[in-house]
Amino acid sequence: MTARPQYVIEHLEDLDVDSPSTFPQWALLEYTHMLELVGSGSTVHFTSLSPRNIDSLRTLLTSSSSSSSAGRANFELHTQGILSLIESVNVPLEQVCLLDPKGPLPVSSNDAPRETAAQDGTTTAKQEGFRFFLFGGILGDDPPRDRTAILRQMGFPGRHLGPVQMTTDTAVGVTKRVVEDGMLMGLDDEPQRQGAQKIKWVQYPELKFGRGESVEMPFRYMVDPVRSEKSGTDEPLMPEGMRELIKRDLDRSFEF
Repeated sequence: MTARPQYVIEHLEDLDVDSPSTFPQWALLEYTHMLELVGSGSTVHFTSLSPRNIDSLRTLLTSSSSSSSAGRANFELHTQGILSLIESVNVPLEQVCLLDPKGPLPVSSNDAPRETAAQDGTTTAKQEGFRFFLFGGILGDDPPRDRTAILRQMGFPGRHLGPVQMTTDTAVGVTKRVVEDGMLMGLDDEPQRQGAQKIKWVQYPELKFGRGESVEMPFRYMVDPVRSEKSGTDEPLMPEGMRELIKRDLDRSFEF
């Protein structure tokens, strides 16, 4: 049985090393959500972290997952970048897929790692597909900045997730559902498969907090089936605690 692919978040942000909280709260919520979306049996790697960032992130992720870690992916934290990581585990560059808005093809289940029988009479199986899926983080800018260009220049094969900006945790979750679960994104240029389920989307959702307070999120999200059933309308799949964080930020913006 072929092992599941692994997921890599290459840290592209310049954070203030002197700040008391190394990671913004919204990033921690997204990173924790990634572990839930990928699920048990795989690993999410966070690369290019400073030693201070590693200690902070390990403490935060461990404490946030201690009560409900059974269904979550493992995580590993690295000071080295993606190139050093794949060299250390003997994964060639061509088996690492960069999720890139400018990628020539949409990601699909054809990109899942698999072994095929050798054609040259040897007993060595041929490895096809991608073993690692690579994302730039922390992302989610509006308007988007092309920080993925840093990784693109390294020569990784690229795949895209459609034309609409996503948060990094959403991008990871969509990739898992497409590559591993065989779902479709509903894009015109993706390979079609009869009977495959399509991901349900909610685009630029408006979060309403009562008393006339609301905010439009400038991203595309997967639909949260549980929350949508309760509300009767399509609700975005967001990290637990993200709505509350957004509301607190919104309330602070009205304080004088």
